[in-house]
Amino acid sequence: MELDATQMTPVINRIKRAQGQLAGVLRLLEEGRDCEDVVTQLAAVSKALDRAGFAIVASGLQQCLAEGDGVDSVDVKKMEKLFLSLA
Repeated sequence: MELDATQMTPVINRIKRAQGQLAGVLRLLEEGRDCEDVVTQLAAVSKALDRAGFAIVASGLQQCLAEGDGVDSVDVKKMEKLFLSLA
């Protein structure tokens, strides 16, 4: 199943922000900044990526339900595996 490009625009923007935050984490480490600052920024990157992943999985599930024959057409094990891969 291919993802709908128009629905992925917010996800792409979120990942781009996370990319910028990750660059900030590297800069903090290279500057020898305080551990708390580094961990705070790293947590923000992690949360942004998690949210992007959940949005992708949710969009895929929505497409499966809309294009398929309802709930019975959804590969539950596959969707469960995708959700758990983000946990």
